[in-house]
Amino acid sequence: THADSARLLSPQLIHVACVCAGHNASRDVVTLVKSVLFHRRNPLHFHFITDTVANRILSSLFQSWMVPSVQVSFYDADELKSEVSWIPNKHYSGIYGLMKLTLTKALPSDLSKVIVLDTDITFATDIAELWGIFRKFTDKQVIGLVENQSDWYLGNLWKNHKPWPALGRGFNTGVILLYLERLRRIGWEQMWRLTAERELMSMLSTSLADQDIFNAFIKQNPVLVHQLPCFWNVQLSDHTRSEQCYTEVSDLKVIHWNSPKKLRVKNKHVEFFRNLYLTFLEYDGNLLRRELFGCPSQASPETLQAALEELDEDDQCYDFRRERLTVHRVHLYFLQYEYTPTEDDTDVTLVAQLSMDRLQMLEAICKHWEGPISLALYMSDAEAQQFLRYAQASEVLKNRKNVGYHIVYKEGQFYPVNLVRNVALKNANTPYVFLTDVDFLPMYGLYDYLSRKSVVQLDMAHTKKALVVPAFETLRYRLSFPKSKAELLSMLDMGTLYTFRYHVWPKGHAPTNYAKWRTATTPYKVEWEPDFEPYVVVRRDCPEYDQRFVGFGWNKVSHVMELDAQEYDLMVLPNAFMIHMPHAPSFDISKFRSSSSYRNCLNTLKDEFHQDLSRKYGSAALKYLTAQRNI
Repeated sequence: THADSARLLSPQLIHVACVCAGHNASRDVVTLVKSVLFHRRNPLHFHFITDTVANRILSSLFQSWMVPSVQVSFYDADELKSEVSWIPNKHYSGIYGLMKLTLTKALPSDLSKVIVLDTDITFATDIAELWGIFRKFTDKQVIGLVENQSDWYLGNLWKNHKPWPALGRGFNTGVILLYLERLRRIGWEQMWRLTAERELMSMLSTSLADQDIFNAFIKQNPVLVHQLPCFWNVQLSDHTRSEQCYTEVSDLKVIHWNSPKKLRVKNKHVEFFRNLYLTFLEYDGNLLRRELFGCPSQASPETLQAALEELDEDDQCYDFRRERLTVHRVHLYFLQYEYTPTEDDTDVTLVAQLSMDRLQMLEAICKHWEGPISLALYMSDAEAQQFLRYAQASEVLKNRKNVGYHIVYKEGQFYPVNLVRNVALKNANTPYVFLTDVDFLPMYGLYDYLSRKSVVQLDMAHTKKALVVPAFETLRYRLSFPKSKAELLSMLDMGTLYTFRYHVWPKGHAPTNYAKWRTATTPYKVEWEPDFEPYVVVRRDCPEYDQRFVGFGWNKVSHVMELDAQEYDLMVLPNAFMIHMPHAPSFDISKFRSSSSYRNCLNTLKDEFHQDLSRKYGSAALKYLTAQRNI
């Protein structure tokens, strides 16, 4: 029948489960997923048992990745903790290292088979081959494992070394084929508990987390295990016999970095392994969005398809409009992040975006601003790894936990600056945000001045205000940074500092009224004027940046305009300042200066933005149209 032939043609859906908790494991799991996606030809369903952190990171990552023929489900690890928290575990994986024991309970009751993987696994082949091994199980077998390649379970590693019971060398649980349906039938849940309870009477705790319990269980029930060929889990910790597992490197199918030292282990083929791993680490994830042969696409939602079809390819601004519809992959909280909300609800997050060429600004910003920071970084996969190495090597950055780094992966020819800004803005966790650029250094003490004084004094909680932090600039790379407003004013008079963009674009900051600021001691209100683009402190629920503006030009102007249309009062702070540090011009500004079509399109987008504003805000927005006509 037609249905039967369709069934034969449609590739089988493969289920993969993974326990993932915390920021680091979330990064590791992405590399694992890339290696699986790279080789696969089947639709996949990933099942992630996650803590809150990993859930937030991975759910937004997969949503924005939009890989065809991939489904993702999340299960709350917190709900499973009580199942395993009674087991003392010495292994560095902690309580999460025991969660694989709970999969018959955690995963859907109609799921019959699943491949379970640790996060430190890299695939060198199509996962469908591994899935195919389920067919080789005898009727009795319920679990597929590779032999442990270290001598751990032989119990002779050091004097008084007493491992848990195991069959021979024991098995490694980095790669498991779980026949869930059969496990449920034999009462697995009760069986592993009884095993653990009995062994803990003499062993007191596990050393290798779930692996000890799986092994003790198998020792008692050897008929239930199907031994997988060792190339399905080549273990690279220091004491392994993994080299006896393969004669040719080409035989390898799965590599397991089960050593806390990861890439520094001693093994004669470690160069090959490292290169394979680094390939996927730095592989462009956008390339994995390609369609599978014979699978209908569910990757891009119909609304997106429709919007793309509506675009006119002859429109001279086609590229700009196309960029607006690009969905960029986003990896939130790329590094460890900890933030405890303050009790007084006046906390302020510094919000900025950057790319690789501004990385050297980060340490200085961290020294000037001790409060929380939300940064969105526009990078390729390879650059994100460079950034990771940079951050881990920096004394300043690695000791700061209240900085959220959010990677927006590069795609297309433009710099989607406002999309990147919005990622940083949406992921700020405080009631107020300071919207700045990464090449500015805030005055020392600005964080305290804003969060302890200005926000309260100006009743930001109950009024619509945007607090303007006056901007200055220096052309000197080595500036002795002013410690006070008085010092700044004398540097201004001496000509070592200028008001920001005073030479090239005075309109951008003229309304700040620097002459008045010199002597001001209390905040003062200023009126919006065309092209005003101050740096402001606002409530986090402020409007987002308009994403039609990409690259250079009008990206902040449009935002301030919308604040004004929403009737925010612009208040200049008398004792706050920020200084722009010199740097080479960005690629987009040179494109803007050299290309007339870029400038023409920008004008077209401006006009459309004005029309949208007047539709949205009615008469309040009329002044922008008049202003535009007068320019």
